[in-house]
Amino acid sequence: MRLGIISDTHGLLRPEVFAVFAEVDHILHAGDIGSLALLTELEAIAPVTAVCGNCDDWEVRHRVPRVVERRIEGLDFVLLHGDQVGSPTPALLHAAYPGAEVIIYGHTHRPLLTTLERVVTVMNPGGAGQRRFDLPPSVGIMELEAGLPPRARLVPLTDP
Repeated sequence: MRLGIISDTHGLLRPEVFAVFAEVDHILHAGDIGSLALLTELEAIAPVTAVCGNCDDWEVRHRVPRVVERRIEGLDFVLLHGDQVGSPTPALLHAAYPGAEVIIYGHTHRPLLTTLERVVTVMNPGGAGQRRFDLPPSVGIMELEAGLPPRARLVPLTDP
C-alpha cells in the first residue's frame, strides 16, 4: 500500500501534489486543511483520512476529528496535527501515544522523517500550502508491505 502524506495546506492544494500522489492508495492529511473543498479535491486522487488543526475553522472542526488512531496494513497509526502537545517533537508525540508504531503529524511546517526506539516511524511531511518560515513546501510518500518496516520519503514540491 502506498500512502500520500500531506499537512498544513491552509486552503492551497498545489498542482504538484496531483503528480506526486498519482499512484497512492490512500491519503493522510495531518491538519490545517483550510477548507472541506480541499479534501474533496484530494479525494479525486484517493480516499482521504484527515484530522483538523489549530487553524481550521468551525466547519472543518465539526466534520473532521482531532486525532485518528487506525491500524493500516498491520501497523498502528496515529494521525494528528501535533498542536495538542504544544511544540511537537517525535519524543513528545511518542510519549503521548506510546502504542503507536507510526505517528504522522504537522503543525511545525518542518519536514521530518525519523525512527524512535528502532520501531516507531515518525513523519511530518512539512507544509504543503503557502511557503512559511522560509521552508519549501513538501509532502511525504510512505510504502507499507506486510512484515516490513514502513519505507518513507519526503518530497519537495518546489525547488528550495
